[in-house]
Amino acid sequence: MASGFQRAKIQAMFDVLDVDGNGRLEEGDFEALAARWGRLPRVTGSPELAARVRDVIMGWWQHLSAAADPGRDGQIDLDELMTVVDRLPSMVPAVTATADTIFDAVDENGDGRISRGEHQRLIDTWHGRSMTTGRVFDRLDQDGDGYLGRAEFARLWTQFWISDDPAEPGNEMCGPLAPAP
Repeated sequence: MASGFQRAKIQAMFDVLDVDGNGRLEEGDFEALAARWGRLPRVTGSPELAARVRDVIMGWWQHLSAAADPGRDGQIDLDELMTVVDRLPSMVPAVTATADTIFDAVDENGDGRISRGEHQRLIDTWHGRSMTTGRVFDRLDQDGDGYLGRAEFARLWTQFWISDDPAEPGNEMCGPLAPAP
């Protein structure tokens, strides 16, 4: 069972995904997310990467709808989503595979690392609007080299989706968190 911290973190992501604000996730919300990611420069320039990004995002919709939509009504509310979030610790390979695709989409110049600017685009793309991030990147960049390498990114991405520890930096992978209620 997720803690209040983890529930608040996932609620914030739920709100971002719920494009029409109806309190339910639907296939169209994931289509909108895939479209946002599809507009990243590296994705638009690579049909293979565009297909991977779309497959990952829509694959999560398929997984969520199969696992968390007991009524098969094509809608998932926050409580239904939390049943899958509670299972994510047993799904680390799937979460890491998602991180790998997102890394490739965000690594605009293909140099094998995510810069501060590329990370900002990740946050803005995820949220569908420009976001003020403050010192989030500095918190994520644990070795202080000014970049997130692939392994570092995967660890942080996994922390974001799975961590129940507010002290772990990955919790801010998709932007600063509002204080938990």
